Amino acid sequence: MKKTRIALAIATAAMVSTPVLATNGTNMIGLGAQSNAMGGTGVAASYGAETVIANPAMIGKTTGTEMTFGGTLFMPSVETTNNIKNSAVAAANGITSAQAAANGAPIGSATSDADTNVIPAVSLSSRINDKLTFGIGMFGTSGMGVDYQDEDMLFNAQTNMQIMKFAPTLAYNSSNFGFGVSPILQYGSLDINFKTQMTNNNGAPMYVQSSGTITTNQTTTPAIKTVGHGMASDLGMGFNIGGYFNITNDLTVAASYLSAVDMKYKGQLSTASGAFVNPNSDFKTAFGDNLEQPSEIKVGAEYVMGSFSVNADYKKVGWGSAKGYKDFGWEDQDVFSVGAKFAANNYWLGAGYNYGSNPIKEQDGTTYKGAVVNMFNNTFFPAITESHFTFGGGYSMTKNTTLEGSVVYAPEVKNSVDTTGVSSAFATGMAGSQTAAASTSTTKHSQIGYTVQVKYNF
Repeated sequence: MKKTRIALAIATAAMVSTPVLATNGTNMIGLGAQSNAMGGTGVAASYGAETVIANPAMIGKTTGTEMTFGGTLFMPSVETTNNIKNSAVAAANGITSAQAAANGAPIGSATSDADTNVIPAVSLSSRINDKLTFGIGMFGTSGMGVDYQDEDMLFNAQTNMQIMKFAPTLAYNSSNFGFGVSPILQYGSLDINFKTQMTNNNGAPMYVQSSGTITTNQTTTPAIKTVGHGMASDLGMGFNIGGYFNITNDLTVAASYLSAVDMKYKGQLSTASGAFVNPNSDFKTAFGDNLEQPSEIKVGAEYVMGSFSVNADYKKVGWGSAKGYKDFGWEDQDVFSVGAKFAANNYWLGAGYNYGSNPIKEQDGTTYKGAVVNMFNNTFFPAITESHFTFGGGYSMTKNTTLEGSVVYAPEVKNSVDTTGVSSAFATGMAGSQTAAASTSTTKHSQIGYTVQVKYNF
């Protein structure tokens, strides 16, 4: 137990300081090397201690005591191109965006510097008796972030959201069924900061005058302000319940429910969205600071054929009803995952596929509020990846020690949204004019993640 406490403390310290960027929305597709190798499955899978979050009932199928610790090296590639400011300048000067581009007017394009992240994971399961099993898990489960601090045309944006779940678990099992429950303690942090032009109380843009004063008289030097409140964090509580049933010795079906966890990040969303509030538009009030981790309803099945096993899961992620996410137009997400594994005496090999539909619905970008939401989603929190291809394996180095690893690859996706409402407002001094200043925000996003963990059985 002393080793377990040390491992959990290390994971906590690492998670508090580690940025994360995830895949199904802001959620990792799987937790642990086996789950990641098998497409993120785990609801009905016999993956050992790492299934604590996927389905707490499944640790009831473990024997003895099992402990795993490891981590994921996660490397997203995010590139965003905006012509919001370019279109605004063009409209304000009576020329088209195409003419402005031809004349060398700037278009913001950059690759995010938030491209390498380390995500820790620790889990433990231990038999109490023939019917009861205790477990505990600590995982970095969700996150998102970009770093465009050197690109003026992308608002010098920096964002970082991270979520860690701590889940003590108790599972009961009989000969052909079992159930489990986990209270969830969730830690989260959020930091949003960027630069934009200063405005007065009426929403009119402000400029630096030759005398050094700042007024609404237009010059070639916009008055720039930094928007941000510093990192905010919160603790939340939830629960996770699940069960399984062995239809035959070879076929298991299972289901689990992970509750929503409400989080409030003081001064984050209100400050960030407040910078774009315009009393002359349809966006007159800033968003609140709640950003709720959504509920998940999950079902799965596992079929074993000798040395081969096949898993399939489905889950519904409730972004559409989650506080904060619903303000930004997110919708419920359907996630499908499949995986196959071959297990020999001292090794296993697995592969899988995961698909989660893009949960971010494009808003009407011809309206000011719709364009602001589109810009925030696509530039600051581009959770747009959908398909994931996975593989991995494990090797028993000794009777009690197994080294496991997996690779998750999400091919590049491209997403363009309409931000005309924002550039039009910039072009007209936030006066509510309908002056056309068509603009778009385009993001390309791909990911690759490498998970390595050591498993001890004793």
